[in-house]
Amino acid sequence: MRQNLTHILSTPHLLITDGAAGTHLEAMGCDLNDELWTAKVLKESPQLIKQLHRDYFEAGADFSASVSYQATIEGYTKQGLSESEAIALIKASATLLLDARDEWWEQQGKADNRRYPIAAASIGPYGAFLADGSEYRGDYELSAQQLRQFHQQRIEILWDQGVDLIAVETIPRLDEALVIAEIVQELGAKCWITFSAQNSSQICNGQEIAECIRALEPFECVVAVGVNCTAPQYIGGLIENIKSQTNKPIVVYGNLGNSYDPNSKTWCEHDKQGVTSYLEYARQWKALGAKIIGGCCGTTPMEIKQIFSNID
Repeated sequence: MRQNLTHILSTPHLLITDGAAGTHLEAMGCDLNDELWTAKVLKESPQLIKQLHRDYFEAGADFSASVSYQATIEGYTKQGLSESEAIALIKASATLLLDARDEWWEQQGKADNRRYPIAAASIGPYGAFLADGSEYRGDYELSAQQLRQFHQQRIEILWDQGVDLIAVETIPRLDEALVIAEIVQELGAKCWITFSAQNSSQICNGQEIAECIRALEPFECVVAVGVNCTAPQYIGGLIENIKSQTNKPIVVYGNLGNSYDPNSKTWCEHDKQGVTSYLEYARQWKALGAKIIGGCCGTTPMEIKQIFSNID
């Protein structure tokens, strides 16, 4: 049975989502320099996916997202898999998460008096399938119908596996967010939608975040809105802009402020001397009104544990 998100999101306490999948899988020894990125691990080392989720639950995450951000039928078939094999791997991303959650809960979480975690299915933008960094530009030319054709089947597959939430992530353009919201609404599912942003007021294709949040307001299926995979110094201003347009819970999970190289599929570290810590940013975001906080590229279970241990 799916969890009651309305009840869970009404709690007065901060909720914590997980950190980066790719960063932690690389720390486990995975080579992600591939067009499938983390989705290749579903095929090669599914046991590591379960360990990934468990590590984030142990660190304090109330939510964890499946490793399906870049797991698409088009992406898998492009690399030689059949459509049925691709669908099986997309399904596996959800079942590995659900199994990891329930195993952790029975072995540890229940005894530690933790919240029963929410299982979210990650949906990335069309730009993630292109694997050229365009989820940070949104400069692909697709019609609303083409976007629907790309997203619909995968969303239906993942929802049918029994997840609690569709986590729509790193969306660089409003029209794509609206298409996905329509699919989720028609399915009777629930989602959050988070945009990638280029500064404190604009998403990655230049549209104002306030305009995007306002456009999503009529969709009851969208239970939270926010930003992810965005430089942390911009997130405070983005929260202020989002808050001006909605009373829905705000979800934020930034990256560590590094720059992405689409050729090597890696994040290039900047000089961190004098830079605000991720924990301090998280404290600021909570004070500004963020309800759900976690981490994106560059973050690890360590950042999630710091948030869990130091912010109520």
